[in-house]
Amino acid sequence: MNIIIKLKETNTRYPRLLKNLDDRPKTIYALGNIENLNNKCIAIIGSRDCTSYGKKMAQLIAFFYAKRGYVIVSGLAKGIDSSAHLGALLANGKTIAVLGTGLNKIYPYENTELARRIIRSNGTIISEYSLNDKIQRDNFAYRNRIISGLCSDIIVVEATEKSGALITAEYALLQGKNVYAVPGNINNQNSSGTNRLIKDGAKMLLF
Repeated sequence: MNIIIKLKETNTRYPRLLKNLDDRPKTIYALGNIENLNNKCIAIIGSRDCTSYGKKMAQLIAFFYAKRGYVIVSGLAKGIDSSAHLGALLANGKTIAVLGTGLNKIYPYENTELARRIIRSNGTIISEYSLNDKIQRDNFAYRNRIISGLCSDIIVVEATEKSGALITAEYALLQGKNVYAVPGNINNQNSSGTNRLIKDGAKMLLF
């Protein structure tokens, strides 16, 4: 049985980069290898409803960076997030999933096995929510500050104009992080958000 580790902000193993955030969680609940939280991390995020191109790119980018020693951070959502986690696993690398629920409530439920694979592969699953906290829609957007907060760089692979990934990009910019975006077909709404990021000053990731 996996043991939940409780990290208060005063704990020396609490993520160093998160300590720089004014809105950092006072407590983090973790499963798996907590050493990952203080290694060099890169976030790979994007839309839940994505194209096959987006999934392929997320997996390829995650594989590339995981092979080079980066810990891949994402949100365990469907689509781009899942592909990013899988790319890290295929590279025999490490990955961190940041939940918007308690650790006993994997969402979406269909990613329960992926969560187990992450733990078995020496990865980490974390949340600021306790086991007794109810699932609330706003929690998923708010947890995005943790995804960007753990990392120095954030890559948005594919996103619509209303994608939650853009919320993560906004947090990243406020936190002074580097934001990259993968360009896409200008006629595809799934790339409208990433193309807009590039237009507004995000760095274009050519891979």
